[in-house]
Amino acid sequence: VATSAFLHTLFPFSCSDKVIRLIPQTEEEAHALKKMYHQLKVDLWQPGSISYVSEGTVTDVHIPQNASRTLLAFLQEAHIQYKILIEDLQKALENGSSLRTQRNRRSLSDYNYELYHSLEEIQSWMQHLNQTHSAFIQVFSIGRSYEGRPLFILKLGRKSRAYRRAVWIDCGIHAREWIGPAFCQWFVREALLTYKTDPAMRKMLNHLDFYIMPVFNVDGYHFSWTHDRFWRKTRSRNSRFRCRGVDANRNWKVKWCDEGASVHPCDDTYCGPFPESEPEVKAVANFLRKHRKHIRAYLSFHAYAQMLLYPYSYKYATIPNFSCVETAAYKAVRALRSVHGVRYRYGPASQTLYVSSGNSMDWAYKNGIPYAFAFELRDTGHFGFLLPEMLIKPTCTETMLAVKNITMHLLQKCPRESPRVWSADPEKADADQRVLGTGWKLFAKTRATF
Repeated sequence: VATSAFLHTLFPFSCSDKVIRLIPQTEEEAHALKKMYHQLKVDLWQPGSISYVSEGTVTDVHIPQNASRTLLAFLQEAHIQYKILIEDLQKALENGSSLRTQRNRRSLSDYNYELYHSLEEIQSWMQHLNQTHSAFIQVFSIGRSYEGRPLFILKLGRKSRAYRRAVWIDCGIHAREWIGPAFCQWFVREALLTYKTDPAMRKMLNHLDFYIMPVFNVDGYHFSWTHDRFWRKTRSRNSRFRCRGVDANRNWKVKWCDEGASVHPCDDTYCGPFPESEPEVKAVANFLRKHRKHIRAYLSFHAYAQMLLYPYSYKYATIPNFSCVETAAYKAVRALRSVHGVRYRYGPASQTLYVSSGNSMDWAYKNGIPYAFAFELRDTGHFGFLLPEMLIKPTCTETMLAVKNITMHLLQKCPRESPRVWSADPEKADADQRVLGTGWKLFAKTRATF
């Protein structure tokens, strides 16, 4: 079992580090909070950028020890209510058990999918499957990261010379969102285990190819295991600034560096010096461009918020194939909830979460992939990025059902039906009276509620 001293060496958080949640009730409160956040250089967990903080926005913030007293005193003096989500961040890390240095290692043939795994372990697992399941799996590299690590893709499907449609799945575009890579591995496991017994899985693997990238941001993910558990960006260097990294989900050539992205290299949502500046983004974009004629779905897995999002993210508008995409999302969220009763909101990302530019989902859709989704997996803030390993299985089990629903939707002809009126809450989908068609009739700028 890892000692506290070892954990503190990797993640030197004081026992006074906290994570708090607050919701500004007025724009004045929001403005004051943004000013304070900039001064204290806090680590914002939700939303993705300080610029998104506004009236009614759920804000989760990691307060370092040296800023804790200042911020809490400010909140009390300003009568801004807050809730402590994590009282002692160091203890939460120690209790997470993810970083046990001497945990029992089993052979790759007995790989434990209910643990978080380091990059080295995940890549060894991929090579093992490549050797032991060659009838279904092919592993190859599409390039190298900034720090020179291979960017491995796992192609899953029954081998055939026939032209087949395909699904792209990536996880771990943001380094600290460990539940993403855990799901990508779980998906492969379930496909291999249930192919012979599950008619739906058999149909999926017989008719579709799956390109799976378990860890998109390999440098950042490795860094989150060795130096900073809450690192988000890539690890590229900037010649003019000491701050490292680019937000790999703001670096795509679709409304690049517009609303929801930052031009400042020290910000978590830094868009980079130019589109596709990051070798990881460039490699994936090149692969998707090359195969876009047969890739029919793009699925990207993030955390945390419990949402299923689809385009557009960079603007308030209705996508041309809204009815088909919304039907797939509705059925996926309903299926997910049937497993453990967990509720997901769903809808256009700009409406359901916030406006953001230069992201992979919008890019995929604009480049001809008709079904583009981004999952925000568990939870809604109680654990945040520190989702315990005991929740990997339930999270992946329910998500698996959602992905299977979306995939089966691809294999059916989209029904010609009047579109279900959109709502972030599946139970209210048919009661929501928003007007669809040429655009949204916005009553108010909807924010994610948790």
